[in-house]
Amino acid sequence: MEKLFIKNMVCDRCKLVVKQELDKIGVAPSQVELGEITLVEPLTKDQNNQLGLALQHVGFELIDDVKAKWINRVKRTIVEMIHSDKGQNIKVNYSDYIAHEVGRDYPYLSSLFSELEGVTIEHYIINQKIARVKELLTYNELTLSQIAIEMGYSSVAHLSAQFKKVTGITPSEYKSGDKKRQPLDHL
Repeated sequence: MEKLFIKNMVCDRCKLVVKQELDKIGVAPSQVELGEITLVEPLTKDQNNQLGLALQHVGFELIDDVKAKWINRVKRTIVEMIHSDKGQNIKVNYSDYIAHEVGRDYPYLSSLFSELEGVTIEHYIINQKIARVKELLTYNELTLSQIAIEMGYSSVAHLSAQFKKVTGITPSEYKSGDKKRQPLDHL
């Protein structure tokens, strides 16, 4: 078994695209997850080069650096936690959850993340939460109170204050204005 790590995978559609690129070069993965591919047999050097080029063509990147792999796992954990139903049931604090899911102690991950990404894990989480709030506001299926509860905010006022701090506008202004969505990997 060989594991490959892929940068910029943030959704199920990304997994589908990566599977298609693997099929094109004749490689059958045993599993494709966000940011990670498990192969039954190691790639040849030629296959590795082909895959690297194919992934770059569709906006992804093979990760060779060990530190970058840890950062990718942290990001994948946060994205899954916030943008999927899996995250809605988390009742532990983020640092404990991330450390457990990634398999490294949080102080190391936090320091590494800040060093390589130029932003703290906390700010990355906040940006992901605000992106999810924007998505929920765009769908217009939930009230702001329901969104605050779903996203784990203590109150609508807390959500609104954080939303305004990150975006420069209130959730109500966002809801009534232009709602251009930004890809998760650009947050």
